[in-house]
Amino acid sequence: MDFLITILVIIGVYYLIKYLVRLFAPKMLNYAAKKTEQHLKKKFDEFAQQNSGNPENKEKAYPNKKTDLKANPSKKVGEYIDFEEVD
Repeated sequence: MDFLITILVIIGVYYLIKYLVRLFAPKMLNYAAKKTEQHLKKKFDEFAQQNSGNPENKEKAYPNKKTDLKANPSKKVGEYIDFEEVD
């Protein structure tokens, strides 16, 4: 008899938790979405404020790739090997 009562309690607790999750899940997801939106808006505003002030800041945020990535033509990379096809 104790085994049957334990099984019924486990099933009852399972359905109670299932009901409570259905009841509160939309509210919790809505709260999490609002918090995420606030956080992203704050970060976006900080980024916009940082880059809108000085033109020097824009240069630091977006460096000129041509000057930064210049290849050194005098640098020897390796040896050239000419391959021939063998029939």
